[in-house]
Order: sequence, then C-alpha cells, then structure tokens
Amino acid sequence: MENRILYVANRAEFFWSHRMPVARAAMDRGFEVHVATPEDPYVSKLEAEGLNWHELELEGKSLNPFQEVRTIVHLIQLYLSIRPGLVHHIAFKGILYGSIAARIACVPRIVNAFTGLGHLFSSDTLKVRFVRWVVFQVSRFGFGHPNSRTIFQNPDNIDEFVSRGVMSQDQVRLIKGSGVDVSTFEPSQQPPGPPIVILASRLVWDKGVKEFVEAAQILKQNGAEARFVLVGKSDPLNPNAVPEERLKEWDRDGPVEWWGFQEDMPSVFASVHAVCLPSYYREGVPKVLIEAAACERPIVTTDMPGCREIVRDGENGLLVSPKDSVALAEALDKVIENTEQRVKMGKCGRKIVKKEFALERVVQETIKVYDELFDDEE
Repeated sequence: MENRILYVANRAEFFWSHRMPVARAAMDRGFEVHVATPEDPYVSKLEAEGLNWHELELEGKSLNPFQEVRTIVHLIQLYLSIRPGLVHHIAFKGILYGSIAARIACVPRIVNAFTGLGHLFSSDTLKVRFVRWVVFQVSRFGFGHPNSRTIFQNPDNIDEFVSRGVMSQDQVRLIKGSGVDVSTFEPSQQPPGPPIVILASRLVWDKGVKEFVEAAQILKQNGAEARFVLVGKSDPLNPNAVPEERLKEWDRDGPVEWWGFQEDMPSVFASVHAVCLPSYYREGVPKVLIEAAACERPIVTTDMPGCREIVRDGENGLLVSPKDSVALAEALDKVIENTEQRVKMGKCGRKIVKKEFALERVVQETIKVYDELFDDEE
C-alpha cells in the first residue's frame, strides 16, 4: 500500500530511543506505520504507540553465510507480506540486507539511514579490509534502486561511499544525528563538589573505554580531585563489549565508578560537570554528545568522523587524537581545572545544538526525504 511505511531496525530499544519521533511524525501525516525488529522489552512500548510490530530475524554480529542468506530471505518474505509503499532501513546490517531484499521484492521506495559505519570502517586488519571490499561490491546492487535515498549523519561517511562509486551524490542526504529535544535536555548550573566526568555509552571497547580509564588513572596519580564515571551497560551479545566483571572491578577498586544503565539522562547530565567520549568507532553523530551539549556540558572527544561534528575545538569542547590516553588526560585536566571555561563551553554547545541538531529539524528533514521519493513518481 502506498501509505504504508515499514521501518527495519536491529533493536527495538534503539528504534524507541532514536527514531520514534520520526515514526510519530509519519503517523501524523496519515501513514500506516510498521516496524520490524528482533524481540526485546521495548517492543511493548512500540506497540503501545500504535505501531504494527513484526519480529525480525537479524543476528547483529553473525558472519555465518547461511544465517545471512536466511536473513535476506526472511526480509523478502516480510516485504512481500506487508507490501510497504516505503521501507526505511536503519543501521548497517539492516541497510545492507534490507536493500537487497527490497529490490528483489520490488519495494517501490527505499530510505537507508546510517547511524555510523562502526568497526568495519574503523579497523584496518586484512580480514576487515576484505570484508569491507565485499560489502562495497554487494552494496552496489542494493543501493542501485532507482527510487532510493541514503541518509548519512556526517560528510566523512558520505565520502566513503560516493568516492567509491557505490552510490551517486544525488542519492545521499546529510541529516546530522538523531536529534535532541531541547525542552527535555535543558541547561543547568554546574553542580557543587569535585568535578565529575562521565563516559555515557554502550560500553564496548571501541568507544574508548580503556583510554578513559587510563586517563582517569593518570589524573588520579597526579592528584586531580575529580571523579570519573562510566554510564551504560555491557552487552553480552557483542564480542567487543567490556565484560561486566571488569566494570564491577573498576567500580570497586577504581580509578572509575560504574553507575550502570540510566534511563533519566537529563538528571545524570545535571549531576555532572563534563562529558567524555574517546571513541575510535566510526560514529554517525553520537546522540549522547548532542544531549550533553544541549544540557550545557562541555565535551571531550576524539577527532573522528561523527564525534567532531558536534564539537568546535576550544569553543564547546576539546578534540584529541584517538587511542591516546595521555592526550585525553591532558584535555580532561584542562576542563576539570577551569570552572569558568566549562560554563562558557557549555553555553556555546547549547547554541550549536539548537541551530543544527534540534529534534524538530531532524524529523522535518527526514519527512522531507519521504516526500521527495513519493513526489518523484507523481
């Protein structure tokens, strides 16, 4: 049906936190909205919003060729059953397999939305380079759909695909991040007490967890009166996850605390002084950094695609080289020791978010992509 949109995502939890506002806007426009994800506790929240949920067979980290073919067949069957007028794929694996399946199933319109390029594009081992080459070859078929658009969150990721001829420039759209509701993520004064710096993220090594802990250790040894905190949870299904036992050990013995997963992030930001994400993962634009900036918290992050999109070095935060614990410690020390600078950077960060990363803008730009695809066939 022409008015039916199907979203395909690797996790219901991620869809709820990052894409639900777009789905609501689509429903407001009169679309019948379906979403396909693997089952998790957030499925009930999606259904309560009026979305039609379908179980998706998608193993996020599998490289078993039989499982991968099975996933594509499952997606083809799903598309033939639902008959969407437009399918919106989210995250790398869903995009890769979903695009192939959508072409085979003759879905009339496709939107692919990269949230980042991940480990496949940040590692340079021989095995990863080979897999990356295969992905580019396979992608050409999926991205060759005559009525498709691909959304990237930063220009570096666009260059990765356009420069290799995987897709043309007129097929891509730049929409920075997933958006943040600036009325929910509000500014607050720097709290009293010793400075608290948090790393809030999925706790996988690629997010720079090791470098953050090492930087905290350096600063503690140098007498810094500050607290360093990890916020988030381990992921037992991800081979690159920081083991929960290691997190408990750090929380018990130092040099960092572990607060676990926190649902109320605005309250967390209000209780801390600065936010750090020393990621060497190929991000889109990390939502946590946009949220932190909206709450007027200065940022220390790496000079990597995605991370540097939200930071103006020296204005609302500091950029450091990836995998450099010493440089990270030096940057954190500058932020820790200067309350006036933290306040100034925080105010600058909120201005940037309101101008470039506000939720309303992201939703409007995404709906505009839908309109382009429907208008193209009129």
